[in-house]
Amino acid sequence: MEAFFRRYLPCLVKLWDWLWPGGQEDPVSRPAEIRTVAGDIKIPAPARKTSAPLYAALYDFTARSEEELTIKEGDKLSVIEKQGDFVLAQKLSGSLESGLVPATYVTLIRDEFANNPWYFGNVSRKDAEKLLMSPLNKPGSYLVRISESNSDEYSLSVRNETQPNHFRIYRTHAGDYYITENKHFPSLDELIDYYQSHWKSLGVLLAQPCTQQKEQFDGDSWERPREEFVLQEKLGEGHYGEVWSGVWKMTKKMVAIKMLKQEDMKQDEFVKEVQALKSLHHPKLIELYAICTRGEPVYIVTELMSKGNLQVYLNSAEGRQLILAHLVYMASQVAEGMAYLEDRKIVHRDLAARNILVGDNLVCKVADFGLARIIKDDVYSVSAATKIPVKWTAPEATSFHKFSVKSDVWSFGILLYEIVTYGKMPYEGMTNKEVVNMLNKGYRLPCPENCSNTIYKIMLDCWKDTGTERPSFHALRSQLEVIYSKLYHNQSES
Repeated sequence: MEAFFRRYLPCLVKLWDWLWPGGQEDPVSRPAEIRTVAGDIKIPAPARKTSAPLYAALYDFTARSEEELTIKEGDKLSVIEKQGDFVLAQKLSGSLESGLVPATYVTLIRDEFANNPWYFGNVSRKDAEKLLMSPLNKPGSYLVRISESNSDEYSLSVRNETQPNHFRIYRTHAGDYYITENKHFPSLDELIDYYQSHWKSLGVLLAQPCTQQKEQFDGDSWERPREEFVLQEKLGEGHYGEVWSGVWKMTKKMVAIKMLKQEDMKQDEFVKEVQALKSLHHPKLIELYAICTRGEPVYIVTELMSKGNLQVYLNSAEGRQLILAHLVYMASQVAEGMAYLEDRKIVHRDLAARNILVGDNLVCKVADFGLARIIKDDVYSVSAATKIPVKWTAPEATSFHKFSVKSDVWSFGILLYEIVTYGKMPYEGMTNKEVVNMLNKGYRLPCPENCSNTIYKIMLDCWKDTGTERPSFHALRSQLEVIYSKLYHNQSES
């Protein structure tokens, strides 16, 4: 009803804003309950299939075998999987054929709109609203940003007389863009041009791009006085220091506070990593709120998750009641968050259940991404055997300190083992040195009890000898979502 009135009676926008103060929200999946021993834990139905990241061919390539794909410069492609020096790609128009093409012949074009004044990339919904409602902008100001709930899609945020409205921009299989099903556009530019002329169909005017500098939120606004934060309870201690729950007095919000010692940090890396963390917004990553770097210890302030870390949660009474559908659902969320980091070439370096945080309804978010880079090598290194998480670390990273997205994939395999065993320690009873020696001889963790062959095969794929043989996080997410979908519907029907 709201959409109908906004579309056909835009002149009454103030009335509609009063009746529906939330505006037109990005759609959110509704949780559905699966009957379990726990009974009251809810998880959502499997999500609809979304388009893969969009790529373009840089050069012509002629197939030399049946396995390869002939492409022309400019062809739009969906990259399914990287295989060594090649990628398995599918054409998004014409024959829709798929096959192998050289990896250097394609490029990701998700952010092809960066030069447009209305494109703000990874700006969060909250920051977009602050920008649009600032004094420098008037009604009709708008921006386009990557959707927080689906990083393969976009959102159009527009200021009306009283508040911002948000419209999801969807993608078709062929890569077109649309807000309503009946009107598709080959590019975001054309979509924006159309709605500037036909703004009544949205119910809000698109007059001019948001004029405030995008860098507004990259400055000292992130630096807050530590007096604004009240420590409440120590939640744990890890490689990077202590973690406390606390209250941000300015917002009265419960937060998590990670405390780091200046003497353990690489100052130059810290600045670069925090700058990178500020630009990352995804529903499966812990959100950074603020930092306190003046004085000791350094605070990194993030959102607080109600159930704590995944390793502890899986060992709790509630965690022990989860069934396989719940476990796979959690694993697929981690893969989704890691796929987002993978696209941006960000390496976690310490992916494990202890660095995954759990909220209500089994929402899982990746934490501590990038922190390993800001800790001095003598604190977090191969030589410090008690510090490096050898049992989670890929052999090339343990032996040669070569961390990459593919070493993160190895760690994900260990994390999957933790999940299906309800937090069991991998390589139980073995020392770090024994683990390294056994892995170099080809040993791999055995299939856990009650673990399906399908899930164990995913683990083994993650533990391939070389990084090029290991799957991408996009592929892992896709495999786990297929398994989850089957488990969900089987459980719902039982």
